[in-house]
Amino acid sequence: MITQRPSAGVGPAPPFLMSRVLVLFAHPALEKSRVHRRLLHVARGARGVSVQDLYEEYPDFDVDVRREQALLLEHDVILFQFPVYWYSAPALVKQWEDLVLEHGWAYGSGGRQLEGKRMGVAVTTGGRAAAYTAQGLNRFTMDDFLRPIEQTAVLCRMRWLPPYLIQGTHLMDAAAIDEHAQAYRTHLESLAADGTTHGSGHGAAYVG
Repeated sequence: MITQRPSAGVGPAPPFLMSRVLVLFAHPALEKSRVHRRLLHVARGARGVSVQDLYEEYPDFDVDVRREQALLLEHDVILFQFPVYWYSAPALVKQWEDLVLEHGWAYGSGGRQLEGKRMGVAVTTGGRAAAYTAQGLNRFTMDDFLRPIEQTAVLCRMRWLPPYLIQGTHLMDAAAIDEHAQAYRTHLESLAADGTTHGSGHGAAYVG
């Protein structure tokens, strides 16, 4: 079920146009996650942010294409939030992309429905940032591993945002998790506060 925090509270409207942020959350084992449960909680409370929990909505992977497309049209910033599994996104993210981003709608001839919107990711890795370098255990950077999603955004004529990374989660204590959660809320609300409909996004937020 999608949750949404109003973009403005009681009182006069702010003197700027806020962007509407959609977090597409995907975690196949949320009950085992310390970090993403906390991140999901703050995302649901962030101003100007809607959250769509894909595994909650589609446990059988039967994605409602028209509903998902309507959500995309209603928002200015699309942010995938997920843990990195085997150097990639969880399987439902790929299923969502395959079905929702249709030729003639999202890309290709006549496919301009997402043009000018911003897309990015907020991802976690159990390993530390040092493991994701040319000299590290995993041999490639997170930018390398996220390239397919970046290219998906480009093909759909969207603006790619620098990845928001939270790394080394296996070693985090409760205080560190809370610190990252509050930083994530700030990041989400900064995206919403940037009312540039066709903007190029914010600088990289590498949180390690």
